Amino acid sequence: MSEAGVAPPVVLTGYHHVMAAYRNRSLRQALFDEGLVMQDVLINLHGDEHRARRRLENRLFRRDTFEHYERELFPGIIAATLAPHVAHGRAELVSLGHQLMMNLGALSAGIDRPAGTQAETLRLYELMMVFIEGATIANFLGDRVALEARVAVALDEFATTFLEPSRRRRLALLSAVDRGEASDVDVPRDVLTVLLRNVDRLALPDDVVLRETAFFLLSGTHTTATSFTRTMHALFGFLADHPESAGLVHDPVLVQRAVHEVLRLQPPSPVRRRRAIERTTVGDGLRIEKGTIVDLDLMLANRDPGVFGPDAHRFNPFRPPLGDAPPWGTSFGTGMHACIGQDMAAGTLPDDPGDRFDRLFGVVPAAVSAMFEWDVRTDPHDPPVLDPMTSRGYFKRYPVRFGTGP
Repeated sequence: MSEAGVAPPVVLTGYHHVMAAYRNRSLRQALFDEGLVMQDVLINLHGDEHRARRRLENRLFRRDTFEHYERELFPGIIAATLAPHVAHGRAELVSLGHQLMMNLGALSAGIDRPAGTQAETLRLYELMMVFIEGATIANFLGDRVALEARVAVALDEFATTFLEPSRRRRLALLSAVDRGEASDVDVPRDVLTVLLRNVDRLALPDDVVLRETAFFLLSGTHTTATSFTRTMHALFGFLADHPESAGLVHDPVLVQRAVHEVLRLQPPSPVRRRRAIERTTVGDGLRIEKGTIVDLDLMLANRDPGVFGPDAHRFNPFRPPLGDAPPWGTSFGTGMHACIGQDMAAGTLPDDPGDRFDRLFGVVPAAVSAMFEWDVRTDPHDPPVLDPMTSRGYFKRYPVRFGTGP
C-alpha cells in the first residue's frame, strides 16, 4: 500500500491479462472521468445502467445498418468530400479525415444540418474538435481548466444550433408514426432517435441526451479519422520499403488488413484505465484490491510476441491470422465495453477469409482505398507534423498530393 493507504496502480501488459480485465465486471471504466463531455455517456456507465442503454443502442448498431451505411451512403460521402481536394491536387489528411468521418458520424449520431451550407458543416466540425479535446483531457498538455470552459460553451452552442432542430424533426416523425400518418421507414436510424424513443424508459434528462449524442458524434469521427491518417502514414512507409507490394493498396482485403495492423500497433486509446469496485482477481490469479487503479497497456499487449509472432512490433499488412486473437488485438476491447461501432469502422471478418461477399470492409478501409485510387502520395516539400499538445501521438498536419487519378 502507498503512504496514503491506497493501493498503487496495477499495470497489465500481456495480451491475455488485458483481455481478462476487459471481461471482469468488478473493474469499472476510469479513463474518461475528467471530461465534461463524457459524463454519463455509454462508455462511462457500469452495471445495470450500462446494460440497459447498451441493449437499446445495440438495436441500431447491427449488420444491416452497417451494410446500409457502407454500400449505399458512404461511397457518395467519400466521393463528395474528396472531389474538391482531388481537383486542387492536394489535401491535408488530418482535417480531411475528420471532415470525411464527421459526415458519417453525424448520420449515425442523428445530427442534422438544416441549412445545408458549407459554413454550417464547418461550424459543426469546429465544435466536434472541441469535444474531442475535451474527451481526451487526461492526455491534454495545456490548460485543462480553460479547455473545460471551451467545452461547456461548445456544448451549449451544439445543443441550440444542431441538437434541438434534429430533435424536433425526429419527434415530429415519431408522432406521425403514432398517428398512422408515416411508417418506421420514414424515421432515421440513428442514436438520437433511439434515445428519444426510450427517454422515459431510461429516465434520461436533456443534458444526458445532449452529451450522449455529442459522444457518438465525436467517437464515430475521431477514432476513425485518426486510424485513417495513421494507416495512410503506415502504407506510405511500407510501400517505400517494399515497392514490389504496390498493388496491395488496390486490394480491399489487404487494405483492411493494413487498417487492422495500424489499430493493433497504434490503438486509438493506448491505455485503458479501470478501477476495482470490489476485490477481484485477473487472469491467472493476480489479486486486485478494491479501489485499485488498473491500467491496461494496449501498446504492449498488442505487441505480445506469444500471440502476434516474433515480429509483433512491426507493421505487416500480410500478417497471417494467429490463433483466436483478432487482428486488431485488444484495441476494440471485448466484453460489456467492446466498441459498439467496430464493425462500421474496421469491417467484419468472414468465416472464410477468401469470401469477399460475406465481408464488410469498414469505413476506414473504404476511405483509404479511395485515396489510393487517386494516386495519393506524401508532399516532399511539406512533411507531416505531430501534435505537441497531446501525448497520444496524433498528427497535427499531414499534407499529401494527388496524381491524375483514374
